[in-house]
Amino acid sequence: MTGRRILAILLRLGLGGVFVAASVPKIIDPAGFSRNVFHYEILPQNLVNITAITLPWVELLVGLCLIIGFRVRGAALVAIGSLVIFLGAMGSALARGLNIDCGCFKTSGTPLGPERLLGDVVLLIAAVIVYRLSGRRSESIAHPASSLSAQPTH
Repeated sequence: MTGRRILAILLRLGLGGVFVAASVPKIIDPAGFSRNVFHYEILPQNLVNITAITLPWVELLVGLCLIIGFRVRGAALVAIGSLVIFLGAMGSALARGLNIDCGCFKTSGTPLGPERLLGDVVLLIAAVIVYRLSGRRSESIAHPASSLSAQPTH
């Protein structure tokens, strides 16, 4: 196993673990997460609840796919898109001087600050690396044995 493949697997597992860890408190407390989403003052009120209900399940699915190595490239792409949206929302809230909870890993007690932006930038970099390293079938990070080509028997 190459160093590049080991790095990709470690990043995939770490990123997946973060997404799963971030999803669970939001799934357990959808009302609390809905308040977090509302306080960002970005979405129209009629989209707040549906976002608060669906987003944690998307995070959970992405995290599990990354952890088990299923559809890694797609999961990494969804992670990239999610992280870009999260960074935009957090950056917007900070620029507007909103004093709110992040809603990142729990629904209360995690104030939004520049360190949260930095954390998501690191996750975004990891997601891009996972996406890029999972790009070629011959270098799949999902299933190490997939790079072995099967010989047809006659």
